[in-house]
Amino acid sequence: YYDVLCVKPNASAGEIKKAYYKLARLKHPDKNPGDEECKKEFQEIGTAYQVLSSEDKRREYDKNG
Repeated sequence: YYDVLCVKPNASAGEIKKAYYKLARLKHPDKNPGDEECKKEFQEIGTAYQVLSSEDKRREYDKNG
């Protein structure tokens, strides 16, 4: 998920949030109508953010991948 958001594993919560918003705006389906690849990437970005923005989920991800 770090690669999805283009952040390092030691990124702060603020860095993760900033990267998420930047990528989400870029890949948002409303900005790319009909582009299925962007839609898929947008969903992946959302999933990555959900995991990395939660301390518990991030800890589990770091431990088990």
